[in-house]
Amino acid sequence: MNYLTQLLLIAPPILLALTVHEYAHGMVADRLGDPTARYAGRLTLNPLAHLDPIGTLMLFVVHFGWAKPVPVNPYNLRNPRRDMIWVSLAGPGANLALAFLLGLPLRLLGLDRLSTASFMDVVVVMLVYGVFINIVLAIFNLIPIPPLDGSKILAGLMPAEQAWKFEQFERYGPMLLLGIIVMGSLLHISILGTFLRPFISLFSYLFTGHNLGAVL
Repeated sequence: MNYLTQLLLIAPPILLALTVHEYAHGMVADRLGDPTARYAGRLTLNPLAHLDPIGTLMLFVVHFGWAKPVPVNPYNLRNPRRDMIWVSLAGPGANLALAFLLGLPLRLLGLDRLSTASFMDVVVVMLVYGVFINIVLAIFNLIPIPPLDGSKILAGLMPAEQAWKFEQFERYGPMLLLGIIVMGSLLHISILGTFLRPFISLFSYLFTGHNLGAVL
């Protein structure tokens, strides 16, 4: 499969995964009392409302990127510390739910169709990418490093004083993530990949009956 073909097949699943992730954050926040995302026009499944130009470009170039975060004002939530946990879980949870739904037809279609070039094979390939990308996005965002969702979940579970101290490190989170990626590149070891791989294997097998990490 050449690069252009792969790009055309992977683009729709990436856009869908990012859109569902951000929409879920905004929808849960809205249900829990914060209408900020709705007022900002972000309670939509239109991908254009959620895309960050640089983050999207990075996804296609180096397979690491981001969407435009949905704005959330914790002070509008009925119970800010508890509700922020649910808001933060919503994105990864929505991605896992979507991976499950996309994986259902793969159990019926099978992966043996990948070797030919019929229309159904294109559908199968896109479904495989869809399941894989949604699992990766969900698990990656659960890493407890700011500004990822996992850091907000962890902060919400901490006692208030410890949570406040933890949140002071948020400004250093992106540098830490970048450092992990750069270190892995220098050492020729995918540090994040090593962490993600067991979860990708587990969930992809649960959802499709196959280890998609070995297929792609």
